[in-house]
Amino acid sequence: MVVNGTPIEVVDYDPAWPGMAAEAIAELWTVLHGVVSAIEHIGSTAVPGLAAKPTIDLMAAAADLAEVEGREGSLADHGYRRHSNAMTDRLLYVRFAGRRRTHILHMVAADTWPTRNQRILRDYLRAHPAEAERYARLKRDVADAGTHPADYARAKTALIQELTDRARAARGLPSVPVWEK
Repeated sequence: MVVNGTPIEVVDYDPAWPGMAAEAIAELWTVLHGVVSAIEHIGSTAVPGLAAKPTIDLMAAAADLAEVEGREGSLADHGYRRHSNAMTDRLLYVRFAGRRRTHILHMVAADTWPTRNQRILRDYLRAHPAEAERYARLKRDVADAGTHPADYARAKTALIQELTDRARAARGLPSVPVWEK
């Protein structure tokens, strides 16, 4: 669907996505050697069979986010540009091919790694294919309705919160808002 000239593209699962993520992770290990303790493929492209926007989401853990900022030149050399957002709990870097986002890198503090909603939800959707399909239907409906890209995430919040709450409860964790500030 195209809204105001900006498309929201939700596509069928592409089995190439894990390989694309693995390639990006290997590259980031080199760029961020000694700074990060973990890097994983997150988001919808990390859930086999799940329809998604074709952007590879990655999350990495660092003991000190200031050290990551010190590597921004190297990240830029590999196409990752700092992206400002309203989230105060992470650094965000985006890689583009032309005008299309191809990768998003979420840099988070290592002490928050075990309870990160994105990782927990990914694992839950991998283990619950019916819920993943439910989420895919919502994403397609939101895109097909002509939702503006700025409103896309907000339109999915209720279901994401519900699924994340279930996933956290299964791990004995309390509910927390899915959109960190």
